[in-house]
Amino acid sequence: MPVYSRKQWELLELWRNGQLRRINLLDGSVRSGKTWIALVLWAFWVASMPENGVYLMAAKTLMSLKRNCLELLQSLVGEKNFTYSLQKKDGKLFGRKVYLEGGCDTRAESKIRGMTLQGALCDELTLFPEDFFTMLLSRLSLPGARLFATTNPDNPRHWLMRNYLNRQEKLDMLVCSFHMEDNPMLDQSYVEALKKEYTGVYYERFILGRWVAAEGAIYQSFARNPEPFLMDRPEGNDYRTWAGDVDFISIGVDFGGNRSLTTFVATAVHRNFTKLTVLSDYHIEGTKGDIDGERVNQEFLGFVHRLSSAWPGLNIRYCFADSEAQYLINGLRKACGRAGLPLKVCDCAKNPIKERIRCTETLLNTGRMKIMRPCGLVVDGLRNAMWDKTAAEQGKDVRLDDFTSDIDIVDAFEYSWERFLKKLLPIARPNEKEEKGRKLAVPEQKR
Repeated sequence: MPVYSRKQWELLELWRNGQLRRINLLDGSVRSGKTWIALVLWAFWVASMPENGVYLMAAKTLMSLKRNCLELLQSLVGEKNFTYSLQKKDGKLFGRKVYLEGGCDTRAESKIRGMTLQGALCDELTLFPEDFFTMLLSRLSLPGARLFATTNPDNPRHWLMRNYLNRQEKLDMLVCSFHMEDNPMLDQSYVEALKKEYTGVYYERFILGRWVAAEGAIYQSFARNPEPFLMDRPEGNDYRTWAGDVDFISIGVDFGGNRSLTTFVATAVHRNFTKLTVLSDYHIEGTKGDIDGERVNQEFLGFVHRLSSAWPGLNIRYCFADSEAQYLINGLRKACGRAGLPLKVCDCAKNPIKERIRCTETLLNTGRMKIMRPCGLVVDGLRNAMWDKTAAEQGKDVRLDDFTSDIDIVDAFEYSWERFLKKLLPIARPNEKEEKGRKLAVPEQKR
């Protein structure tokens, strides 16, 4: 018998009594059990619907759909009852045809045109473009068609809140909000550790389950008092111990433009990606017309030599530079080759800024990132990083980039480690074996 929370049982009762709505949305905090119960409902509901119906499962990408839903669904109902192929983008659930789709951009809307659907399940709905969702609703045209969706809260002016949640009483819509306390599988120590990983807007959304705008300072704890995050240089035996824990140094480079500066940030990546230490930062001083590719190369080589002298014994392995300036990257690569420097010069990853922000915040809040005290540029950059108020009013989370703060140094800092983001923050799956091993007790549906 699986362990259902009270709220999960209430949802199952709605299914048993035929009281689900056309749109069924489960929102709330992370790890609150909403995806698990959504898949349970989806499996029970599909099994009770016509075998000749067509169904859809969608997420931001096919890989996130597999990670968040497909593997778990297969473990819940067994491989005999659910098989799928990402390559073919389809599957069979209790003999019913299920299409699989990613809805990551505006072009995704065209992927579902022409479909006639009996049901659909959407994971992380706020990450979908509104055009996709609008088209999806129009495809759910058969009698008794249902949509099941999950999401974490977002900006209160997000299209989902503005056009649907705020109008739910006028729509055939069920909204059920979940919190971590609604997940009976979570260990209390894990809950407490998770709460420490977030501050500011992400704490409000992902821990408290609230729809709030991204406003003010991004790294609120750091902005209030950066001192706990700063580190003095270790010396003597302490240096040898500390250096022995460092795997390599990675340098991030952001190239300047008409109103911005070219910046370098060196970060030590510790063994097994357990933590980061920001070692050094640098701006190339100069005005428009003073800086060209040759100047950048000279300044970079000088930065590397000073870094090598200041931190003996550490392996300077990578340089990750802004990928939008390929001619400058090629120049750096050739300059390093001529100088006999073994470091690899590569493009930065250009992960979404929100992912970089969440990683930085988690590393800071869990004590896994320190900044050497002389790195005043990085300190000021993080302290002054702000959310864009105008974008927030439009329902978007955007980092302010209007030259009122030093975003160039923040970009260079992020470029220095973002290639390793998934290793720094592997996907947390507490109780995964227990969750996948939970067997479904199928309640009889009332007719």
